[in-house]
Amino acid sequence: MSNLLDSVDLRTQLVGENRLELLIFQLNTSQLFAINVFKVKEVVKLPHLHSLPGSHPNICGVANIRGLSIPVIDLRYSVGMRAIERNEDCNLIITEYNRTIQGFLVGQVMNIVNMTWKDIQPPPTQVGKENYLTAITKLERDGMTRLVSIIDVEKVLAQIIQYDVQVSEDVLDQKLVEQMPGRKILIVDDSSTARAQIRDTLAQFGLEVIEKSDGLKALTMLKQWCDEGKNIHDEILMMFTDAEMPEMDGYKLTHEVRNDPRMSDLFIALNTSLSGSFNEAMVKKVGCNRFISKFQPDRLVEVVQDRLREVLGFEFVD
Repeated sequence: MSNLLDSVDLRTQLVGENRLELLIFQLNTSQLFAINVFKVKEVVKLPHLHSLPGSHPNICGVANIRGLSIPVIDLRYSVGMRAIERNEDCNLIITEYNRTIQGFLVGQVMNIVNMTWKDIQPPPTQVGKENYLTAITKLERDGMTRLVSIIDVEKVLAQIIQYDVQVSEDVLDQKLVEQMPGRKILIVDDSSTARAQIRDTLAQFGLEVIEKSDGLKALTMLKQWCDEGKNIHDEILMMFTDAEMPEMDGYKLTHEVRNDPRMSDLFIALNTSLSGSFNEAMVKKVGCNRFISKFQPDRLVEVVQDRLREVLGFEFVD
């Protein structure tokens, strides 16, 4: 328990500072790739993999790690390259996304770097919509400036896991559902896959979605509305934001909104693949109204309904 509390304390110190740590690795090429350390549980040398007949082609086997069977995804093959050649340089990055644990088969794991989200940029538009990157950054290494590609893990996982956007009937309050058509919700997420999942869920109820791919773009739009004399609550019902995004993360975005009196009472739900007590502590510290781990259509709609109850003055019913 003390270790957990120490972890919570250390990580919450970064809230509002717009910083992140990246795990840098290779896929048996000279190119550098990365994912956020927050999502990494551990890194181990590649263990023996058990075959899993009939599994998705991106799954290269199952690893037994301390009694837990973990599906292993060939990350190189998943992003459009040839399957990785297994050798002594291979490692397994064990991660937790969307409340599931999986391993990513990679090549050499280099190191961890501490950066600011301002140093993280969206991938160039010229790479097309089918790329597997959420962002890129630059790293000084061996006297050279190296490009680092940050993997859109949610898109990789969406190839394997079919996400259902249907909402359970017993979740729906019909009085509130009737009030949803035409109301607008802001979605802020650097993953096009994650934005599509939320958009497709909410569109079933006539809710209109405004999408932004990072916190800075969202904040710029919100401030522009305020500068034009618009009431934030007339423009949007609420905002769903991811935690990790280029240029400005969701924690910093929330911090900035809360410190602008023109929009400080905007309803904000953090919707992230990150989970655990440290994330809930961060949410509390920056002042989000809700925390939802991805991807839970029922929870998304429940939060929208809770917000509508507040706006319409309906009596809250558990």
